Amino acid sequence: MSSGSKQNERDHLESAALYVLQALPVSEIPAFEAHLSTCSECRREIETLRPVVDSFVAWPTDVLRPSASLWERLSTQVCAESGIEPISLPPRLEVKPEWHEVAKGLSCRILSTDAARSRVTLLVRFAAGTEYPGHRHSDIEECHVLQGDLWIDDKKFQAGDLARVEAGSVHHRAWSETGCTCVLLTSLNDTFL
Repeated sequence: MSSGSKQNERDHLESAALYVLQALPVSEIPAFEAHLSTCSECRREIETLRPVVDSFVAWPTDVLRPSASLWERLSTQVCAESGIEPISLPPRLEVKPEWHEVAKGLSCRILSTDAARSRVTLLVRFAAGTEYPGHRHSDIEECHVLQGDLWIDDKKFQAGDLARVEAGSVHHRAWSETGCTCVLLTSLNDTFL
């Protein structure tokens, strides 16, 4: 295989990835879709990538997706250093995450459950002024604050902070002044006081 055809193959595989991510420029989509009808390797690449990309759809894009201003700053910097034209932010996929209001002002979204170990990973949102009742931990708990503030007893946690406690520990009160979003890894067997 010549170096030109290897480069062409790499370009097509890169286009396949951009196509699955819905980031291929609109002007290139018709030509790439025509290419797909004749290229089994690109079709296999898309079949391989699609489940991975589809799994991202369930992620909390409102929390984890970079803002338009961050995307623009990064794109400008990368393009200035590489000499290529900036690309625009791919369109947002309209995905409605399955949030459940478990109490007034407190919503959760289950990310994963480990029934064998009685563990759960959740995204948790506290509305401003929301309080969670006192409870005893039956196992280790880790709470990663993504946004806002979270008070646990007399300690304040902010975006980027990790609150970790051991089994048997007690939280008498957890609340948020401004509202917060956090990732919580905890036990299904905690008990209220």
